[in-house]
Amino acid sequence: MTTTEARPTERKPPQLVDMSWDPITRIIGNLGIYTKIDFANREVVECHSTSSLFRGYSVFMKGKDPRDAGFITSRICGICGDNHTTCSDYAQQMAYGVKPPPLAEHIVNLGEAAEYMFDHTIFQDNLVFVDFCEAMVKATNPGLLARAERTDAPRGEIHGYRTIADIMKAFNPFEGEVYKEALKVSRVTREMFCLMEGRHVHPSTLYPGGVGTMPQPTVFTDYLSRLMRVIDFVKKAVAMNDDVFDFFYEALPGYEEVGRRRVLLGCWGAFQNPQTVDYRYETMNSWGKDMYVTPGIIVDGELVTNNLVDINLGLRIMLGSSYYEDWVNESPFVTHDPLGNPVDMRHPWNQTTVPVPQKRDFDDKYSWVMSPRWFDKRTDQHLALDTGGGPLARLWSTALSGIVDTPYVKATGHSVRISLPKGESLPETTLEWRIPQWSNTIERDRARPYFVAYAAAMALQFIEEAMGMVRAGETKVFENYEVPDEAIGCGFHEAVRGVLSHHLVIKDKKIANYHPYPPTPWNASPRDIYGTPGPYEDAVQGQPIFEENGPDDFKGVDIMRTVRSFDPCLPCGVHMYVGKGKTLTTLHSPTYGANHG
Repeated sequence: MTTTEARPTERKPPQLVDMSWDPITRIIGNLGIYTKIDFANREVVECHSTSSLFRGYSVFMKGKDPRDAGFITSRICGICGDNHTTCSDYAQQMAYGVKPPPLAEHIVNLGEAAEYMFDHTIFQDNLVFVDFCEAMVKATNPGLLARAERTDAPRGEIHGYRTIADIMKAFNPFEGEVYKEALKVSRVTREMFCLMEGRHVHPSTLYPGGVGTMPQPTVFTDYLSRLMRVIDFVKKAVAMNDDVFDFFYEALPGYEEVGRRRVLLGCWGAFQNPQTVDYRYETMNSWGKDMYVTPGIIVDGELVTNNLVDINLGLRIMLGSSYYEDWVNESPFVTHDPLGNPVDMRHPWNQTTVPVPQKRDFDDKYSWVMSPRWFDKRTDQHLALDTGGGPLARLWSTALSGIVDTPYVKATGHSVRISLPKGESLPETTLEWRIPQWSNTIERDRARPYFVAYAAAMALQFIEEAMGMVRAGETKVFENYEVPDEAIGCGFHEAVRGVLSHHLVIKDKKIANYHPYPPTPWNASPRDIYGTPGPYEDAVQGQPIFEENGPDDFKGVDIMRTVRSFDPCLPCGVHMYVGKGKTLTTLHSPTYGANHG
């Protein structure tokens, strides 16, 4: 089959092969993907996602001083620990009734913007694009590479590469120009982060009530000078990604089905507005909508809600295929929220974690990941939301809400426009991310460089406002507080790869219950009590296979592209588990019923 032919529509007798990748190693644990692939019809017919590591932060947080929560929870992840610290501080600030000074909010926002730029760049260019680079495409789709060598790159005047194959070559690991340049950019953006948060990736200067960063003018000018050094790289990255992804759609008809699932996206919002955020639960709907990334839940392309109170009350932690004991017969920690709304027993405020280790059984329990769901009271359904890898949900939610309107970023209702200033070689540029037709592998990956641009653009605004405050003599960065005897709090933020919430219950000035929910449990969740698969499982299951290799030398590149498109923390290696695979059934039935006695 050539790269330009449409895929055949007639079904052939199935040729099922068991294939597994375990571990797809992660910093926060081990992810395994177990599939059944029908090589006759070139599709994945079944997928299970499993994690073999129990962490237990929610267990050993109990009894701790709540002021330590940010430092402890940052260790959940060696990649986006600062997102945890930030989110924990948000939850604590609600519980303590403290609002940090506006300059402190700008410093936190600048640190988080640098983190998004750092992490998305190193992940996209040094890990995701390995699956799209010349060396990989040559090994899996040589016909596609031949076409890429003949195809001019439409945006060559921006990024400087003549053909699509030239771009692919620039991403070859350890040798390609862009691969190496991305590593340099990641060093600069990490320096930007450390200027604001002290240490990467476990911040030393973020606390509930404010920051310990000294707001000297040089801190901000050092950040700005580094930001301007990477602005042109960001513009080029968007152009290169658009060229490669548009080429895949054109050269491989039907590729939009790879990793496609129903549009079920969740975003919890990012970048607080220092002028309006007060961390009070009673006003959370208002200041939540003032975030510079708008929270939202999107179902089938429709914005269901962007109210953080609604989002909070709809959270449900389901079991089903997870190795835990249920807690529904325990006493609830929280029966009603501060507005008087009833809080469900499956809400993170009420969750109790009781691990039950057991043998993995794909027909029963097979993962240490629980199954977070969002209860849609319109339909009485528990929705398996995904994060789109983070950027897809953030951009989609912000675009649909149409609230964000700043000098550098504007949401239009159907797109997000991002303006970047003149850099060292490229002129002032306005990029526009438009809501796509699909929630699929390519669109998750495409959104990532656009969100790097978004973070860079918002950082320009934050730095201008912060420097204006310092020039005006407004240098306060911390507000004192007292830890109450009893309180509850919730923090909502966006980790690099998507939704992040921390739920806190304080009794006798100690932590009585604490549950952090990062994006990976949402995306990597197993089948829940209703049999609903998690997003990885759902996106891989049923997807077509375009790789030209057969079972004996199958790389699984289309499956890996899908899993990686969700940015499942940081993949440091993929290992084929069953070697050449085990053939389950090969049926050739010329007559119906011929093989059945």
